[in-house]
Amino acid sequence: MSDRIVHIIGNGDSHNFYKPSKGFKLTCNLPPREIANVFATCIVDFKMCKAIDDGEVNLDSFEWVMGARPKKYMEMKPDFYMRNAPRIKEFYTVLPKYASNYTDFNCGHMATHYAANKLQADEIHLYGFDSMFDFNLISTTDFVLPSDRDAMNTQRLAENWRPITEGIFREFKQIQFVVYHQHDQAKINIPENVDVVTP
Repeated sequence: MSDRIVHIIGNGDSHNFYKPSKGFKLTCNLPPREIANVFATCIVDFKMCKAIDDGEVNLDSFEWVMGARPKKYMEMKPDFYMRNAPRIKEFYTVLPKYASNYTDFNCGHMATHYAANKLQADEIHLYGFDSMFDFNLISTTDFVLPSDRDAMNTQRLAENWRPITEGIFREFKQIQFVVYHQHDQAKINIPENVDVVTP
């Protein structure tokens, strides 16, 4: 039986390393570019739900995996849920013990944990996960929905996000992770089950 491979195309600059490949494809919020045969796009926050609700973002061509906060948003806005229920593949509300809250558990974290835990991946390829390597948390989603990316907030987010990424790698040590980036100088501990691929 062949390995189950999942490609997660995040929204950092290194999303460009993704080339069409066999396996499941997951994206985060609004994909950074056109990706063929996406299994689902993952959504974790109120801001994206509100943008969809207000017509600022259109994700109608995707099925959605929704986190805990989108689930809460839909409970508060049942009309939004009714309009979009056919697109919802499922709600994924797992919060691992190494993430202190859903706010710190970002879209890339949820997509990776979902791929490992729910899709039972043998191999997970990560593109656009630049916060592991650089002081750069800019996301292509920011071009549509601006976020606070000043130095103080970027440092705070990096300090919150990086330990969670390490936690995912440790929790799923039986899975082979492959991370694509322009250099291999990671700002986190890279365990044996993680390979870094550079150009």
